[in-house]
Amino acid sequence: MKAASMDTSVSAMVRRFFVQLASDESETERLKREERALRESVSAFTASDRLVREDVHDRHAIS
Repeated sequence: MKAASMDTSVSAMVRRFFVQLASDESETERLKREERALRESVSAFTASDRLVREDVHDRHAIS
């Protein structure tokens, strides 16, 4: 029933399960790997053009 509700075969579900099991990559390891890849993809970052705190929080005196 689960395979039918997912519009797949039992064989495909079993294959997916064993592939995932064989990968031996925990959720934490996967997230760390994805974070590393994302950080490597950022080539140019600068914080020099950011707003000052008062502007960000709109803390100027209201007249």
